[in-house]
Amino acid sequence: MIDTSIPNEIDKNPKGHIAYSILVPLIFIALCWCVKLIELSLNTSFYYLGIYPQQIKGLYGILFAPFIHENLKHLINNSIPFLLFAWGVFYFYRSIAMKILLWVWLMTGLWVWVGARPAYHIGASGIVYGLAFFLFFSGAIRKTPALAAVSLIVVFLYGSMIWGIFPFIPDVSWESHLSGGLAGLILAFLYRKEGPQPPQYEWENELDEEDINEMLDEYLEKKKTFNLTRKDEAPS
Repeated sequence: MIDTSIPNEIDKNPKGHIAYSILVPLIFIALCWCVKLIELSLNTSFYYLGIYPQQIKGLYGILFAPFIHENLKHLINNSIPFLLFAWGVFYFYRSIAMKILLWVWLMTGLWVWVGARPAYHIGASGIVYGLAFFLFFSGAIRKTPALAAVSLIVVFLYGSMIWGIFPFIPDVSWESHLSGGLAGLILAFLYRKEGPQPPQYEWENELDEEDINEMLDEYLEKKKTFNLTRKDEAPS
């Protein structure tokens, strides 16, 4: 039989858990839209708060760049997948979701600052890639049907994202995409033993190391007795 006890990742109140899971993603996207509305109202741009690689002034961008977008199309293109992937992380990986989000954020920004082209890099697409890659690889690593299904959904809906990590479009920060993807992959491996785990069967919990040792000793004793009996019964 399967152990059907509810893990920490799944709330006993599904509606409450869904609401909690979407809260942080909505706050993040709301801040992005507030920044864009302020830019439009003041007829200005905060692009200078983006990441500028290998420049002290560009360090601020590690924190602020995800909230800044070139235009409304850029913002909309990031808002939808961010809400989807961030919700998936906070719903299925509740106990480690905030860690994953913050680590993806910082790792992506730092790597862009270290090695990207000399230009301002803005937008939340790096975090989007990080969350997407985490969901995919984490679902592939863990032997959990629900998480494996999430991996397939990510591929089905946004499989074409893979092309975004290559320098095909000059005006797109493929460095952010690549950095985010690598961050998601690394975190999926590092946190593979935290969060939801494969279902356990009752028989797995019934046997501990002491029981196994006793069974082994009993087997060896019976085998020894059997061999001695055969030796005694053998014709002279």
